[in-house]
Formats: sequence, structure tokens, C-alpha cells
Amino acid sequence: MLFLVLGMGKTGSLVAEVARERGHGVRAMDINENAGAAALTPPTLAGVDAVIDFTNSEAAVENMRAVLSNGGRMVVGTTGWYAELDAMKAIAQRRNGSLLYGTNFSIGVQKLFRLTAELAKLDGYQFSINETHHTTKLDAPSGTAITLKEIIQSVNPDAEVEITSHRVGDAKGEHVVTAVSDCDVIELRHDAHSRRGFALGAVRAAEWIAHQPPGVWDFRTISDQL
Repeated sequence: MLFLVLGMGKTGSLVAEVARERGHGVRAMDINENAGAAALTPPTLAGVDAVIDFTNSEAAVENMRAVLSNGGRMVVGTTGWYAELDAMKAIAQRRNGSLLYGTNFSIGVQKLFRLTAELAKLDGYQFSINETHHTTKLDAPSGTAITLKEIIQSVNPDAEVEITSHRVGDAKGEHVVTAVSDCDVIELRHDAHSRRGFALGAVRAAEWIAHQPPGVWDFRTISDQL
């Protein structure tokens, strides 16, 4: 397959590396080469099986508009743009594009999501989330932390869930879900030692979407199929 990777930061560069290791052809553009999504023309997208985006929230929206308007397939690991999700879904539907998005492409974090849903069923507990990322991460709280909060409140609508964010050095990503009662404390913790888990999940997602009919999916709903 041929993948186009947008964003050559730490995670985007690793996505390109992992895709090549898995035998795929890779084209890559950093954010300056594709200002305003100007490089995402029909000739550029011709023959590309999927576009993988790890840029920033503003660039990702511009990139999605361009790719989906051309009926392309896109995997978006960038967070912070979800206010535009309905608009992106509408473009995909209108132009027969495909979009797969997620707040976290780590398979381990997908398991954390499921365990958190189980934990949220407990009565008599106060829930909180603590997340730590590198100092250059722009959004806080992280998209993953927001997803964890949404999962808890979908199961337990009355739960008040406090999120505490930290930005430290080159931290790869840590999320801790804590449930406290009068009797005990329960913690679920995912600590990423490497960005490779995120990169591998994104590449596997691109492999998956390349074989699907047009549509829009949250990575949480399809991760078990990879």
C-alpha cells in the first residue's frame, strides 16, 4: 500500500518509519510543505491508499477538508478538532470519503477505555483522571483524558470527574484513572514507554480503512478488528 503521512514531528516521523517496516510505500510532508492543505491536490492523492495525519488541530481540519472532498481515505491521530467532527462527517458522506479518527491509537489505551467503563459501574466511588504529556503538547487536558471522562459519565451520569494535567519534559503519555471510596482506592494506569504503540496503531488503522467502503469510524469502535 501507499500511505501519505502528514506531520513529521515525533509521532508522525515514527508513523512513517513503522509503515515502511511493514512493507508499505510512504510519502511524507511536514506542516510547512502543506500550508493550508495546498499540497493535497488530486494528482498528489492519486494512488494513495490512505492519508495519516499527526499535525495540529487547525491543520488537521484543513487537511481533512481537502482529502475527504477528493473522496480520499484518512486516519487522523491529531486531537483538539472535534468541534468540527460533524462537518467532517458531512463532507465524507457527501463526497464518498472515509475518515477514521481517535483520541489515542495505542491498543493498550483501548483496553484502558474498556476497563474504565467497567470501573465506572461501581457505586459509592469518586472518580478522577491524572494525565502527563510532553511540554510541547498543545491541548490540555489530553484527548485521551477527555475520552476517559466521557466513558465514566456515560456509564455513571452523576459522576463528577476531575482531570489534572501535567506537561513534563518528553513524557510519552501517562493516564491514571482513580476511584476512591470510604473503604478503598482503585487505580487503572497506562504509561507509554514509547510512541511506537501510537504509531503502530495508526498504521494498522490505515491498513484497515484502505479495505473499507466509504464511512466514518471512531478508532474505539474498530480496534478489536485489527
